[in-house]
Amino acid sequence: MERAGRADKVEEYSPPAGKVPVFVALRDIQFAKGRFALMGAVVTLITTLVVFLYGLTGGLASAASSTITGLRADRIVFGAPAGAAPTVSFSNSTVSPAQAAAFASAPGVSSARPLGLSLTRLTASEAATSVSVLGTDAALLPPLKSGSAPAEGQLAVGSDTAAAYHLAPGAQVQVGPEKLTVSGITEQRSFSHAPTVWTTLSTWEQLSGQNQPTALALSTASGAGPGALDAAQGTKTVSLADSLSGINGFDAEQGSLQMIQGFLFVVSALVVGAFFTVWTVQRKPDIAVLKAVGASSAYLVRDALAQAAAVLFGGAVLGGLAGAVGGVFAASAVPFDVSVLSVAVPVAVMVLLGLLGAVLAVRRITAVDPLAALGASR
Repeated sequence: MERAGRADKVEEYSPPAGKVPVFVALRDIQFAKGRFALMGAVVTLITTLVVFLYGLTGGLASAASSTITGLRADRIVFGAPAGAAPTVSFSNSTVSPAQAAAFASAPGVSSARPLGLSLTRLTASEAATSVSVLGTDAALLPPLKSGSAPAEGQLAVGSDTAAAYHLAPGAQVQVGPEKLTVSGITEQRSFSHAPTVWTTLSTWEQLSGQNQPTALALSTASGAGPGALDAAQGTKTVSLADSLSGINGFDAEQGSLQMIQGFLFVVSALVVGAFFTVWTVQRKPDIAVLKAVGASSAYLVRDALAQAAAVLFGGAVLGGLAGAVGGVFAASAVPFDVSVLSVAVPVAVMVLLGLLGAVLAVRRITAVDPLAALGASR
């Protein structure tokens, strides 16, 4: 009878299973404020660092390739000097007039415009800077902010370059060996970390000393493939995105930064997993009591994951905000991409990987035996 009475009391006073996890999660965080605050601070610092790296990776990618990614084309054709095999490389490519004509008349190709790319020096306002010069048709220019597309002996400059060197349409500048007139101001673009100025192909040939364009920018019909034409012409055609590997140092730079980001994400998952592993071990007697009064393993796992989500979300959001604010100031000194995406992606990945680490840590809850754990704690 006594046992039956105790059983009735347990049944009568056992807390509703659906409310146990929320109640326990909040009480645990209030009870161990210092430990949870420390863990949140670690997540905040790691997230801040990842946001900085993510923004720097995007900023450096834009500084190295925005001239190419902004082209109104979907493929780039690379050639090679006579006797050499074509490779995806802007510095080693050259396209002959016969190759350009073959692509221009190929089925499925709506336009095949030449691209002449070279690096040189621009001198204006008693100051000099390295620039990338792109000679091409006016159709491939970025949107104009003022002035007009360049004619022979003229060039268009980006808005940031114009502001830095006090340039306006009609100004005279020295570009390499030639004096040119600024015809217009475009949106800012850069190639290989040098701001791009735009001119005609014939003017580019005078500046660079070359008589053939570097590559071709193709606009093709959907599904059109130039594979057979590449074999016949000795060229290599790739998508606009794949052509970025032809920029010197682009793959190495981006690969290094992305590897560091990956290591930080792995470290964050391990740190969160280690914290909640220790925390779960310390809570073993409490978990046993909850199981004894009717809480299921599923609800207790949700409880632990709710704690992890609260710590991760709070720390990651604070870290994202700190990274965004810091990025705004950093953008004035280094190439840095400050956008909703550059902050939201690292924050989301931090939370998801942290929860994965927490899931691996709190699986111990399902193996807790209430009788054994309570007996061992006496």
